[in-house]
Amino acid sequence: MDTVIDAEIIQKRKKKKIIWLVLIVALLIISVLLVRSVFNSTISKSQFTTGVVEISDIENTISANGEVLPEFEEVITSPVNAAIKTALMDAGKKVKPGQPILVLDKSATENEYIKLNFQLETKRNEIRKLKLDLNKSFYDIQSNNSIKQLRISSLQDAVENAKRLFKAGGGTREDIEQAELNLKVALLEKKQLENEIKSKQQTMQVEVKEAEIAAAIQQNDLAELQRKLKLADVSATREGVVTYINKNTGASVHEGDVLVRIADLGSFKVSGTISDNYLDQLHVGMPVIIRVNDIPLRGHVANVYPSVQNGTVSFDVQLDERNNKLFRPNMKVDTYLVTDAHSKIMRLPNGAALKGLGKQDVFVVNKGKAVRRTVTLGMSNFDYVEIVDGLKPGEVVITSDMSEYKNAKEITIEE
Repeated sequence: MDTVIDAEIIQKRKKKKIIWLVLIVALLIISVLLVRSVFNSTISKSQFTTGVVEISDIENTISANGEVLPEFEEVITSPVNAAIKTALMDAGKKVKPGQPILVLDKSATENEYIKLNFQLETKRNEIRKLKLDLNKSFYDIQSNNSIKQLRISSLQDAVENAKRLFKAGGGTREDIEQAELNLKVALLEKKQLENEIKSKQQTMQVEVKEAEIAAAIQQNDLAELQRKLKLADVSATREGVVTYINKNTGASVHEGDVLVRIADLGSFKVSGTISDNYLDQLHVGMPVIIRVNDIPLRGHVANVYPSVQNGTVSFDVQLDERNNKLFRPNMKVDTYLVTDAHSKIMRLPNGAALKGLGKQDVFVVNKGKAVRRTVTLGMSNFDYVEIVDGLKPGEVVITSDMSEYKNAKEITIEE
């Protein structure tokens, strides 16, 4: 007897069949699209750029930041505390040695000079007085010594007289002892006086020496201030171009503040910075390529600064053409440090399709098609990439970004 199948079960079976059918159709469509993308992709000639493999030389470079600066720049600072009185020219003007540039109001410093000069004269008068006192004390010791010596001679005679009288019976032993005591007291008084005057003389000599040293210091300060006052007449010391001048008339400036910068615009250098991650590769003498308006210029690292600031290292580049007309002060330039070089190798113009060192896939153009091929890349720079293997000289390779065709084995090129 046939079993009656429930209608609900029949409905579920139909749904499963429909779902499976939809999945199979979807897989077929995806497979077809995938196959078409792999084997039948197309691209227009205008959508990509190419490069030709050639035999030549290549340099491996690392990128850095660079700024063009005058190789020689004179910075004139304010020698004294003053105020800006008059600026005699603008930035950009050429100057010759001795040509006035800026006038400072130096009246406050001139008053200080007068005050110092007066103090120095006072100190000199003090020294003269000390020397007079010293000479007087020397005269006093000579006079007092003479007086004391006369009294001592008299007391010595008195002792001898007392002894003679005692022998003749006309005197007593007490008279002798008293005369001898008076002589001893006179001798001690003479010695005490000599010591006092000698000590006073030594003290006065020290005072004179100290006053002379203080006067010499004041004399040096005065001479230095006089020199600074002469420098306050701001003039050019060399031929060049004024790149900066403080024209803020009436503004106060302190000693050491920058007033003027004069640069020699006939000779330039590049001041560069690079991440400290490359510090071990950076050294004096290494070749450098400077790119100005897509024109490469050569130089070498002349100086590496030892300090690291904010994760960067600074260095100076001496240029082969220091007077190139393309250079302008403070111009930002692309800077490339050459770390290695190979000669007579295969190379290809650099592009977005070429990504770093090692193996990768590229598209080789041949007879209207672009065919995927695995190649090995070596060193690179801004312009070129070294081809280690996988290509031959003369082959044409797509160098623009081809990530859209990462699954394609072959691409048809349309006109």
